[in-house]
Amino acid sequence: MTEKQCYTAVLEGREAPFVPAIPILMGWAAQSIGSNYGAFAADYRVLVEANLHCLEQYAMAQASVISDPYRETAGFGGRITYQVNAVPHCLPPLAESRDLALLQTPDPWTAERMLDRLRAVEELKRQLGDSHSLMGWIEGPIAEAADLRGVTPLLMDLVEEPNFVEDLMDRCVDVGIWFAREQIRLGADTVGIGDAIASQISPAMYRQLVLPRQQKLVEAIHAEGAWVRLHICGNTSHLLSDMAAVGADIVDTDWPVDLVEARQVFGTRTVLTGNLNPVTAVGQSTPERIIQDMRELYITVGKPFMAGAGCEIPMGTPPENLAALCNALHDGV
Repeated sequence: MTEKQCYTAVLEGREAPFVPAIPILMGWAAQSIGSNYGAFAADYRVLVEANLHCLEQYAMAQASVISDPYRETAGFGGRITYQVNAVPHCLPPLAESRDLALLQTPDPWTAERMLDRLRAVEELKRQLGDSHSLMGWIEGPIAEAADLRGVTPLLMDLVEEPNFVEDLMDRCVDVGIWFAREQIRLGADTVGIGDAIASQISPAMYRQLVLPRQQKLVEAIHAEGAWVRLHICGNTSHLLSDMAAVGADIVDTDWPVDLVEARQVFGTRTVLTGNLNPVTAVGQSTPERIIQDMRELYITVGKPFMAGAGCEIPMGTPPENLAALCNALHDGV
């Protein structure tokens, strides 16, 4: 089986000859080709080259167009400043106001940073064909709302002006669906939804405000024939039962989450990814220990499973450590 065929088999509940590895690579991928994070986020050609290089060097099943949270935000009117070895800086368009009329209406084909991502999908699909999975990316409803308003103001709005937050998230969902559809039509077989700040809110707020909108995104992506990978950074232990209702095909949980508990909640219909601590258990570990840790996690948690870390692989991680993560389950346990 090819990497893509194995990835598909796991998602469809069929037997596969190995466990696919789908680590998230951004700044690390850029540095692997002698480039930098800023160039990776700004120019799809750098992102494509970095992804292809990593697929050639490591036993990975998936290329990805994830780079930073501000593709849609820039289309809404956010001002982006690129940084050499860090995530781009964004000035939120609603930092000082709750006036939704201040937001532009992003069109994926004319908004510069959204179009750059579409070009990345198109070029990766052209070069990869069906050898590997290709994951598009959008921001989830509350993550994008926080990008547009600012984290602290948004968290205050959840308490003081929840109707405003709902209206803002609805705008984000509409754009997210549009952006996801265009990526799927260009060749993405999976769409990642990043909704990091959801880990910071209560189960009641999540259930009432965020869950229905995540479900709407998932339903729209499924209607286009693609899979969904839900990625929420941080400790989501308090949200697991509600996250299970989102309907995502693959769920990333960060390292503070007990993956055995997650399996009990999600059951055997959802693919869980390995959630080793990206810093201490991957970046600062050894190849031998990484292989041992990943195998023990897989044996304990069970299928369906894909190898990975709790979040992106940190810049500075030794290449042999990434190789160990990708190879740990590639030849069986």
